[in-house]
Amino acid sequence: MECGVRWGRWPSPLGLSLGIGAVALAQVLVVAYHYVRLRWCATRRVQREPRPYDFSEGLKAHLGSPGGLLLMVLYLSVYWMSDAMPCSYYSFDGGVRWSVVFAQTCSQDLFMFLLHLFEHKGPLGPAFYQRSHKPHHRFVNPRLFDAFDGSVADTFCMILVPLLITSRIFDANVWEYMLFGALWSSWLTLIHSEVSHPWDPLFLRIGLGTAADHHVHHRTFVFNYGHTMMWWDWLAGTYKAPAAVRAFNDASLKPTVQGGSNYSVDSSTVDSSATEGNGPAGAESHGKRE
Repeated sequence: MECGVRWGRWPSPLGLSLGIGAVALAQVLVVAYHYVRLRWCATRRVQREPRPYDFSEGLKAHLGSPGGLLLMVLYLSVYWMSDAMPCSYYSFDGGVRWSVVFAQTCSQDLFMFLLHLFEHKGPLGPAFYQRSHKPHHRFVNPRLFDAFDGSVADTFCMILVPLLITSRIFDANVWEYMLFGALWSSWLTLIHSEVSHPWDPLFLRIGLGTAADHHVHHRTFVFNYGHTMMWWDWLAGTYKAPAAVRAFNDASLKPTVQGGSNYSVDSSTVDSSATEGNGPAGAESHGKRE
């Protein structure tokens, strides 16, 4: 069955191009927001341990990781141009149903939660974890640009499979899928930020994912498997509040202007207890760290 606007035997790449363009524009806005926040705004670092870096180096790593954005663009291009997506995704008819965008986001995060848990604790064991997800866990104290820096196997298992399942569940149109992709990818990037966001206090109360929530997972390995939603962790008993992690800055700490990503560090103000054992993250069998 042929769906949507056609280029001969093939689907028109217009919807695909608009979708990729929307995600790209959203990433530009996220990076610009992050630069402004680090450079000129009073912020609070999630963790006590300093991690200054060159902003341009971080941006290059963010855009160039073969297991990150590039792989997702390849997946979407092949899925779209092979005419394999449900017919509704090729349609420009209708407006945006926000309930569908929200449902897609919930579905994506739920399946990411399940597959994230599978990578850590599934029947394939430590060998699979070490080849797939462990490379991403070398970031015990992540920065925003580490969001998509992982292995190809990790991206396939924890991002592409949930994207595929979600696309088969909901009959979204071009506009709804475009909006979902832009919002979800931006949110996934923002929860890796090294500094907190203005909306975090509200999100913490209602169980939406914050940078601090996700830093808990990177620091401890065995809590907070959800990404944009903590509801699944609440239900599974795997949630840990950021305030309970010793290596994190207290939420009551007064925000300060970092002056950029390569902020200077006064060694006399660094708590040594927050930097102990912060080498590359080991397999989960080594136990949790705080």
